[in-house]
Amino acid sequence: MPTPSTFVDQTKIEVQAGKGGDGMVAFRHEKFMPNGGPAGGDGGRGGSIIFVADNGLRTLMDFRYRRKFKAEPGENGRIKAQYGKAAKDLYLKVPVGTTVYDFFTGEEIGDLVENGQELVVAKGGRGGRGNIHFATSVNTAPEIAENGEPGEFRTLRLELKVLADVGLVGFPSVGKSTLLSVVTSAKPKIAAYQFTTLKPNLGMVLLPDGRDFSMADLPGLIKGASQGVGLGIQFLRHVERTKVILHMVSMDPNNGRDAYEDYETILHELASYTEDDLSSKREIIVASQMDIPGADEKLAQFKKDLAAHGVDQEVYELSSVTHQGVDRLMSRAADLVSEQEAEAAVKPKEEVKTKTYKYHRPEKMEFTVEKLADHEFEIHGEQLERLVAMTNLDHQDGIMRLARRLKKMGVDDELRAQGAVDGDDVYIGDFSFEFVQ
Repeated sequence: MPTPSTFVDQTKIEVQAGKGGDGMVAFRHEKFMPNGGPAGGDGGRGGSIIFVADNGLRTLMDFRYRRKFKAEPGENGRIKAQYGKAAKDLYLKVPVGTTVYDFFTGEEIGDLVENGQELVVAKGGRGGRGNIHFATSVNTAPEIAENGEPGEFRTLRLELKVLADVGLVGFPSVGKSTLLSVVTSAKPKIAAYQFTTLKPNLGMVLLPDGRDFSMADLPGLIKGASQGVGLGIQFLRHVERTKVILHMVSMDPNNGRDAYEDYETILHELASYTEDDLSSKREIIVASQMDIPGADEKLAQFKKDLAAHGVDQEVYELSSVTHQGVDRLMSRAADLVSEQEAEAAVKPKEEVKTKTYKYHRPEKMEFTVEKLADHEFEIHGEQLERLVAMTNLDHQDGIMRLARRLKKMGVDDELRAQGAVDGDDVYIGDFSFEFVQ
């Protein structure tokens, strides 16, 4: 069984917001008022389900074993025109860096990138209206009330992209985990074989001058990663959030690989991942494992190849074992992080995302009629089914009101066009009735 520290960066969950409370049918019967009017109160609003970004969380592990969440319904309306109590919203904490998608459509509902940011993922149903709202000059004592609106039900895919200032990229076993262990208090698994790192490891780098930044040791890339080879996009999604890339290239002369080909392969995978070219991020080229005999010669050839291909960047020499070049590299990384943050700070306000997102359900009044069998029809339509669910069918006034609304929407005409005749059975969700011309 996974330990509590297991890194989980994708999961599927179901959320059910609370139903609104039902409106009440009631009448006044006070002394000296024998002909009192309607006095049924409205139902309370159902609870919504809201995600809150929390920078104290590092994984979606909390959602691994609990995948269904349900908010409380609102209280029903009361007599004497008293409103029902609204239900409390259900707040669920997620790590900063969580993106929420509709599981079936792939629509992005929201992106939680700041601590405390909120996202309404399922809205609670509104309370049904009591009969105090349906009195008219013709019907002064209406036996009409609405049931509470159903709360939204959604199936979601949560995807966590690590929020690190600096991301370490490169082929497997080029020294990324070793560097992270040297400059931070993180304790990543280290070994000399491919894919030692199977999950991102995050640590904080604290410099003597007081500057600090977060650094992530991300799983190794290989050729074809952007198409899913190896760890593929399981890794690449985490590069999206980083401000600076430390591109580590091994100078081990015994690994049987060409340094420039390694460098070019990683750049190609970064550029191929998404429409947003990850290879355009701020980059520091790092020649790692310089403590190995023969590394100097390989580095010299690497620099020649870079120049021959028009890459005019300084190559930082590094040995995490002897700590050669570590301080200089970390200082340069901090400089680039500061530069990127300064550029982001001066962006026009319209380019900066709002801190609170709310999902808005599209209004769909369309409906379709399906012939199930001879003399049996079923009507489908999101808003139509919601209308039926909110109709109180315990009173004749409510049934007649629903019939008038269905006719006004064109349901009767469409049924006739599909061949319905008197006595045919019609279904709308759990509700059924007999069609009458």
